[in-house]
Amino acid sequence: MGKNAIIVGASSGIGRGLAELLSEQGYRVGITGRREELLSEIKSTNPESYVVKVFDIDNYNDVKQHLDKLAAQLGDVDLFILSSGTGKRNPDLLLAHEELTFKTNVNGFTAAVNWAYKYFENRGGGSLAAISSVAGTRGFAMSPSYSASKSYQMTYLEALRQKALNSKSNICVTDIRPGFVDTAMGTGDGAFWIAPVSKSASQIITAIKKRKGVVYVTRRWFFVALFLRLIPNYIFERIKP
Repeated sequence: MGKNAIIVGASSGIGRGLAELLSEQGYRVGITGRREELLSEIKSTNPESYVVKVFDIDNYNDVKQHLDKLAAQLGDVDLFILSSGTGKRNPDLLLAHEELTFKTNVNGFTAAVNWAYKYFENRGGGSLAAISSVAGTRGFAMSPSYSASKSYQMTYLEALRQKALNSKSNICVTDIRPGFVDTAMGTGDGAFWIAPVSKSASQIITAIKKRKGVVYVTRRWFFVALFLRLIPNYIFERIKP
């Protein structure tokens, strides 16, 4: 692996943990997000390690031009990580919440990942990773748009892995599927096995370096996902959230 990376959604949570870990490992990291003050705070800890680009992937038509400029500032990028997402419990099916989730997790996700794949095609290879979720394994009544959008991400990344393999493009596509992580989104009622951000970031970077296709964070969530897949529909649909 080289020493230049881009992390979309680096201002907090897992994205920030990944940026800090890569910086410690000698990377120069392009960090993006909506909140300039948080990105500037990260940069202030090691100014030579970070290049800041402020933008919101919800404005998905502008994602390409922002990433083009950031990649040009870095000079070359061999690692791209998408760590930007949203979702909330929505038992009342408020349409505004559903639309916001899809705007970020589907439209913004697609714009960012599409840019990264094409960038690495032109470059001759690289590592593309995105954070989906164990929640994408099945549809959950408390958060339909979140589980559906994460399922979309998992399928999209699978398709890119197939494309990369068949085109022999030397692009590694990694789907990162966390359970509960100690972030603003990853805690709350019903949360268990809550992993520290530092442990999650370490497992993610290790998996990317090993060129894994799918990684569960932490690893025990693989068994949760397997169990969820094995539950028959007629039983799963009767589970009360």
